[in-house]
Amino acid sequence: MKKIFAMLLITCASSLAMAEAKIGSPAPDFSVVDATGKTHKLADYKGKYVVLEWYNKDCPYVRKHYDSKNMQKIQGDMTAKNIVWLSVISSAPGKQGHLAAADAVKNAQKEGSKASAILLDEKGAMGKAYGAKTTPHMYLIDPQGVLRYNGAIDSNDSADPKTIATSENYIVRAVASAEKGEKIAKETSKPYGCSVKY
Repeated sequence: MKKIFAMLLITCASSLAMAEAKIGSPAPDFSVVDATGKTHKLADYKGKYVVLEWYNKDCPYVRKHYDSKNMQKIQGDMTAKNIVWLSVISSAPGKQGHLAAADAVKNAQKEGSKASAILLDEKGAMGKAYGAKTTPHMYLIDPQGVLRYNGAIDSNDSADPKTIATSENYIVRAVASAEKGEKIAKETSKPYGCSVKY
């Protein structure tokens, strides 16, 4: 009986490990409709860096970066360099942070979002494929479609926007290193924020 239980644990652990995106491996493909009705697939962005940001408008940790305009500045800086920035809403209908398409468009305008698109992943398929756990949770995919960063936006897990100025911004650092052809010093970090409401 103990052997069977141990084998079940190993099988479950393997399944979970395979379910999450891994650094240095091809990023999971996705096919998700954005708030304007356009379908986005990872393959559409071959040859470009892609940043994924999990978003929940009601999360205090998301508010830290949007109310301070920190997130919009980073989005603007990245998209100005032709980097694709996809904000992903994986909140299920009825759960905190869920937005229908029209509301997501209005919310993005209100936020002053500079994201390339707002993806509506209300069934959570994309979020689960990447192992997205929090809002925000950040990922960097290189032009060859390989995952290069997975984790927090920065080094301070406080919801206080006053900490932004003294924090190390991991996604900015990861993009800068990748663009220079350098090894990314911190390829993973523990994401912080609110749990994704699948």
